[in-house]
Amino acid sequence: MRACRNVRSTAFSFTAEMIEGLGLVLRTHRPRLCRTSMLILFVVIALLCGDVLAQQKPDVSGDYAGILGSLHVKLHIKGSADASLAGTLDSVDQGAMGLPCDDFHLDGTALSFSVPSVHGNWKGTVSSDGASLAGTWSQGTPMPLTFTRDTFVPASKASAIDGIWLGTLKVGSQSLRIQLTVRSDSSGREYCSTDSLDQNAMGLDCANVLLDGNKLSFDVPSVKGRWEGVLLEGSKNLNGTWNQGSPMPLNFERQAVAQTVKPPSFDAAIAPVKPADLEAVLNRDLAEALKSGALAPGTDAGVVVGVVDHGVKRVFAYGTAKTDSIFEIGSITKTFTGLVLAQMVAQGKVTLDEPVRELLPAGTVGKPDGAEITLLDLATQSSGLPRMPDNFNPADPANPYADYHAANLYVFLGKHGVAKPATASFLYSNLGFGLLGQALAVRAGTSYPNLLRNEITAPMAMKDTVVSLSPDQQKRFMTGHDAEHHPAHAWDLDAFAGAGAIRSSASDMLTYLEANLHPDKLRIQSGHNDADGKTLSSAVVQSHELRTDAVPGTRIALAWLCNTATGSYWHNGATGGYSSYAVFNPKNDYAVVVLSNTSIGSTGSFADLLGQHIRQRLEGQPAVSLSELR
Repeated sequence: MRACRNVRSTAFSFTAEMIEGLGLVLRTHRPRLCRTSMLILFVVIALLCGDVLAQQKPDVSGDYAGILGSLHVKLHIKGSADASLAGTLDSVDQGAMGLPCDDFHLDGTALSFSVPSVHGNWKGTVSSDGASLAGTWSQGTPMPLTFTRDTFVPASKASAIDGIWLGTLKVGSQSLRIQLTVRSDSSGREYCSTDSLDQNAMGLDCANVLLDGNKLSFDVPSVKGRWEGVLLEGSKNLNGTWNQGSPMPLNFERQAVAQTVKPPSFDAAIAPVKPADLEAVLNRDLAEALKSGALAPGTDAGVVVGVVDHGVKRVFAYGTAKTDSIFEIGSITKTFTGLVLAQMVAQGKVTLDEPVRELLPAGTVGKPDGAEITLLDLATQSSGLPRMPDNFNPADPANPYADYHAANLYVFLGKHGVAKPATASFLYSNLGFGLLGQALAVRAGTSYPNLLRNEITAPMAMKDTVVSLSPDQQKRFMTGHDAEHHPAHAWDLDAFAGAGAIRSSASDMLTYLEANLHPDKLRIQSGHNDADGKTLSSAVVQSHELRTDAVPGTRIALAWLCNTATGSYWHNGATGGYSSYAVFNPKNDYAVVVLSNTSIGSTGSFADLLGQHIRQRLEGQPAVSLSELR
């Protein structure tokens, strides 16, 4: 769920697929959103430079910052002796750093440029002093994007907390390295930014930075998190608590130099690969990973790849996996929950605009005075609910969701309420999808596992897609591993089942993805007793309808994220010992699923990157390199 991340969640997560224990993370290597992808080059950004006043161009060299929708972006411009311009763009909230810019044209005050890696371009004007760049970013849909020059003037003498700090945030069985950079300006005001190094989410700006004696606090608005703590005697340690729905210890130690994240490299493009030829191509492209990298002997790592292209299917297994191995799929579960919702709408059991309050047991939560959270709000990650409830305190961090039950969820809702904030926009929430799955199960008078089976897996004959494994399936269930390749406990989800509880195989996932590619050809399993199974085809179509903006260049349907430039729908997932990625493209008639028994590591999600790599090979594009992944 990287989600269950990215996207790939639970903790220092930064986008729609972040690591979170359950949850998606959007990464730059993949368009993970219709990804990809979740590890993927999603959407992003804008760019730079130039302006002229009275035939004299202002100096635009330097660093700029802007906000595209809800995404923080930074632009770095360099001028050369021949007056040409070069630059790079950072999509900070997505961890997409150093994206090369190209095709700079500066004519008078008019400036334009492109960012080839995300198929975007920017056009606008430069102010006479070069302090601002006002224009429009286009990546399928034009959006306003203005950059402002960074005019920070550092203090002549650093404060006691100025510098670079590094800490580790424990998220279930995973460890996220968090880097904090603090600096003070000439007026004595403190500024900071944070990097989630293992999520490739860099340069997240802080707000409300307050230093009071030895007490420090700051917010990170882009991920709706807050840190509070103290500077210990000796000025080498900052100890405190990170809160992003639930409090977790996060202590920092002063560092001499900053740690950086190496940008991904790419293998040269080759002719579009057909499914019949893909295994040979992957054998070559994965050679280093199999020898000394992410799939090397001794890691116990295994991955299964499923591909369908114009009706031709192939399944490949690498490392310790077999083609029929079963994995946790994490937050890809959310797309099943979205489809269950569409099914129940088609059957007349619920409506999309129905308040979630009305599906819960009587007396669970009171009716708010104004707008309240609907089922559609939950399915499109626009409810305003936090990523996690504040009463989430797992007894066993290795299996963090096992003891969070419906009663705990109802206690949280009774306190928090179900009012919908007036400014609610896309905010990836495991809590929201956990609530959606629970509410639909209550309305159906059954459990989430039974609801999943009745509405989706039984009609589609997906026998290996379950919440609880049979003895035979348990034998094929891969042992999960954390980022350091240590065995990790499987995750058991109760109230959060709708957010990330499903286990599945590549073959079953291809059945699911084929149904999404061609809902008109969907055949209900012979002998299935539920007449409502006949609504499944129309429900799949409804689940693809794009409802609202997620991040720039990306819209969200019922859980599925869609890259508006490519038309690809995608979702990824990550739990304590597994990672996953799924994408389907109706226009080009292909789908890819990658299931791994290793969670997200310092180089990102192997499942996301492998999924992106395969997508790029199918389309004949340069493919993100897999050789350096550990």
